[in-house]
Amino acid sequence: MNCDSGDLPLPHAPHLISAKKMSQPPEKHERTHNLGIGKAIAVLTSGGDAQGMNAAVRAVVRVGIFTGAKVYFVHEGYQGLVDGGDNIQEATWERVSMMLQLGGTVIGSARCQDFRMREGRLKAARNLVKRGITNLCVIGGDGSLTGADTFRAEWSSLLVELVKTGGVTAEEAKNSSHLNIVGMVGSIDNDFCGTDMTIGTDSALHRIMEIVDAITTTAQSHQRTFVLEVMGRHCGYLALITALACGADWVFIPESPPEDDWEEHLCRRLIETRGRGSRLNIIIVAEGAITKQGQPITSENIKNLVVKRLGYDTRVTILGHVQRGGTPSAFDRILGSRMGVEAVMALLEGTPDTPACVVSLSGNQAVRLPLMECVQVTKDVTTAMNEGRFDDAVKLRGRSFQNNWNVYKLLAHVRPPSTKSGYNLAVMNVGAPASGMNAAVRAAVRIGLIHGHKMLAVHDGFDGLAHGQVEEIGWGGVGGWTGLGGSKLGTKRTLPKKYLEEISATISSFNIQGLIVIGGFEAFTGSLELVEGRGKYEELCIPVCVIPATVSNNVPGSDFSIGADTALNTITTTCDRIKQSSAGTKRRVFIIETMGGYCGYLATMAGLASGADAAYIFEDPFTIRDLQVNVEHLCEKMKTTVKRGLVLRNEKCNENYTTDFIFNLYSEEGKGIFESRKNVLGHMQQGGTPTPFDRNFGTKMGAKSVAWLTGKIKEYSRHGRIFANTADSACLLGMRRRSLVFQPLAELEEQTDFEHRLPKQQWWLKLRPILKILAKYKADLDTSEKAHLEHITHKVVPAEANI
Repeated sequence: MNCDSGDLPLPHAPHLISAKKMSQPPEKHERTHNLGIGKAIAVLTSGGDAQGMNAAVRAVVRVGIFTGAKVYFVHEGYQGLVDGGDNIQEATWERVSMMLQLGGTVIGSARCQDFRMREGRLKAARNLVKRGITNLCVIGGDGSLTGADTFRAEWSSLLVELVKTGGVTAEEAKNSSHLNIVGMVGSIDNDFCGTDMTIGTDSALHRIMEIVDAITTTAQSHQRTFVLEVMGRHCGYLALITALACGADWVFIPESPPEDDWEEHLCRRLIETRGRGSRLNIIIVAEGAITKQGQPITSENIKNLVVKRLGYDTRVTILGHVQRGGTPSAFDRILGSRMGVEAVMALLEGTPDTPACVVSLSGNQAVRLPLMECVQVTKDVTTAMNEGRFDDAVKLRGRSFQNNWNVYKLLAHVRPPSTKSGYNLAVMNVGAPASGMNAAVRAAVRIGLIHGHKMLAVHDGFDGLAHGQVEEIGWGGVGGWTGLGGSKLGTKRTLPKKYLEEISATISSFNIQGLIVIGGFEAFTGSLELVEGRGKYEELCIPVCVIPATVSNNVPGSDFSIGADTALNTITTTCDRIKQSSAGTKRRVFIIETMGGYCGYLATMAGLASGADAAYIFEDPFTIRDLQVNVEHLCEKMKTTVKRGLVLRNEKCNENYTTDFIFNLYSEEGKGIFESRKNVLGHMQQGGTPTPFDRNFGTKMGAKSVAWLTGKIKEYSRHGRIFANTADSACLLGMRRRSLVFQPLAELEEQTDFEHRLPKQQWWLKLRPILKILAKYKADLDTSEKAHLEHITHKVVPAEANI
């Protein structure tokens, strides 16, 4: 298995951490629902708001109540903690209903000067002690979390002073002898070291890309240049990912200022883009962009430069606070929910000796890290920039940030060489369309041209390969593809087994020496058939790289597939609208059928993101008794203030309990209590413009596949001919936790349930108890493989080579 341990799971993941285990993970909580009895938790949001904070608040409240603890809202952040009174209110299960899809923070946030002073913290301590609250969950940026750590460090002395002045009794102080603190990072900038993603970043990217897509159409109409300024005073993450996702001509980020002659380079770049037939230019600027001398580079400076030197019609758009607003993305809702669950577990397991921790995302796992160690690494980045150590700043941001930066520079600034490699690489789409496929093709084609290869586009999958539907594709041929949904090359589900002779002839005719297959389960099985055919057809002995791209996310060897995030957001948005409808009519339950074949990924994750009452999937078998329990549960729910229900069903979860059967059962059993409605979402899940995640993921996968193929072609080249027939010459490029990994198809064969077109192991199944608990079912929360406290160690790793 060829593994690059530096690539983080979400192409969004910027931060470098290497974790050393400090303790063994806690045992599974057999009785999680008794863990919080006699305890009280307060939750507050502080600093700048971020989409997804409400999901975290909702999870803290519901999981806290589930464990038997009392949970309190603190309104208006630390100011509410200082002022007390009605700002601190006990939360109920129903009060956090319908919060999931709201942006901002419904419990309010405020900058608080009072809490910076000991006198303010004294008042805050009294307000907590009087209510018996000894567990505090803070959702905010590094400043808010640092304040929480200071509060905890002073807690004992604050209690002594309060007892002395009569603020609290000795008995009250004894009952609140120590304060547990857990932080979650809510920041759209993704500027906190120690977590792959902060709450709100993905949603901010959604807002930015919506605007970029809209601006692109008007810019093309008038042949304009647009300068877009995005947030990021000290962190260029939003600007960098936006540039990668939209194929911008230039990006300015604070971590890596341009060279001193950047004005000439920029103008030359814009002229070259227009020379290739493009009708527009896009320049992305982070608000904190600077020169190497520390002077600010503003969007107005750039506009004046372009107008003066090139005479292009140039416009500036400053996005501002629109990036903070709007509905949270599916990713941020799931991230907030997972972090909220883990925060409650961390608080209830905490002891006086447990340091204040922050709940972070590491790959697919929630981990707990010492809060102040993370804050220190975050500050080190800013210090490096202030001291002009920009290379160090980029390294401190982490391996994935470096790789994103390197891929962007290759695609935007490196010109195809005049001398050619002599190699021909073909790229094709197989199976059903998935948003993000086009971004992967674009990156593969352009990186291939940069390597000096001749790039060939195969239309209509294996069918097209068999019938010679192959043509050369150039740099301009894939222009503007990142933001397009579907498959520009055309795709079919046809498998190659019947056409191996014709495919061999096409490979020979076009002298194809390497093949990139982008698609779903058919791409995987079809490529296996090509490998099996090598014994009979020598032409098939070429390196093959499969890139998983399917809304179903059912390809073995990868935690994520290109297109699944876009489909998940489509389902989540539809569920939001349906919930809104049912909230208006009341006493209505919607049964929604999702795609996915036998794979329950979309149904489960959409259930988490939309706050569903149940999600029926093939991997988690259910009986008529389970259906009965769900109906009874919804009947009880209708007696509360939340008089609506949402049930998701994966299309092939059970051949007998069909969507119609479940709809009829709910309709009959719910008579007089609730009405039922059903929706089959169908192929709308395969459409739409790709999300920022899918654009970025596709771009990185496409770039990495060409680098791998180039190496394999050289490895298997003998006297001008390619002969690759070993297992590791046909691989699938997949995301495994924190790494992008090349795995031989033959190895993955053993990990696959071919009858049901599924991997035998699926990471997301461990999230299903969270879905059940948040819907008010009794379930055991397994934390055995989850977060235990880890220490951050600094480790400088060279950026990925040879992309």
